[in-house]
Amino acid sequence: MRPIVGITSYVEPASWGVWIDQDAALIRKSYVDAVTAAGARAVILPPDDTDADVLRALDALIIAGGADLGPDLYGEEPGPLTESRPDRDRGESLLLQAALRTDLPVLGICRGMQLLAVTCGGRLHQHLPDVVGSDKHRPGPGVYGWHGITLEPGSLAAEVAGDGPDGDNSVEVNTYHHQGVADPGSLTVTAWADDGVVEAVEDPAKPFVLGVQWHPEEAGERRIFESLVDAARNN
Repeated sequence: MRPIVGITSYVEPASWGVWIDQDAALIRKSYVDAVTAAGARAVILPPDDTDADVLRALDALIIAGGADLGPDLYGEEPGPLTESRPDRDRGESLLLQAALRTDLPVLGICRGMQLLAVTCGGRLHQHLPDVVGSDKHRPGPGVYGWHGITLEPGSLAAEVAGDGPDGDNSVEVNTYHHQGVADPGSLTVTAWADDGVVEAVEDPAKPFVLGVQWHPEEAGERRIFESLVDAARNN
């Protein structure tokens, strides 16, 4: 039987057929395709802050990308460019806290990495261009940035991302975000962009808890999803 991997979903207006601008729980199919290609069954999880009971049916959890985290999660007021989704914040926080308590394998992607850091006591930069002085991490609407990152040798992030073409633990990744991790809380930072922005966090004490700031599902990076599914099989 294939492991079952839950993927949290966006809630956004969407249009299909004769239905225009309808509220929809959705996720880019690249997430589903990546999980399927890794040998697991993907289940999409809409926001729900009633309980985390669904985790009993899952072998692993992916916290997907999307809108900004609400800064109330880390004790700050929203900046002028912060656009959050409180329903996602509530539902995903509940799931993530329960998953961490039970050692369920967890992968956080982009927003998911940021939620992982905040859940573990960290905080965010609400607008990275104010910190790094450029828009390289989100060059324009719907445009991914590409830049180099350096991975900590021996880390889970290095294991799933590879050591680069020159064997120096440096790889190129795709990014689309304007917030970033300022403080990882109790997590360990294991990858950095060339401008110092945190690109991966993990918990070495857990079987599989990893957050990446880039989008492996869009870049066709299978190893990270295969590693998650392997951890799910052994969970």
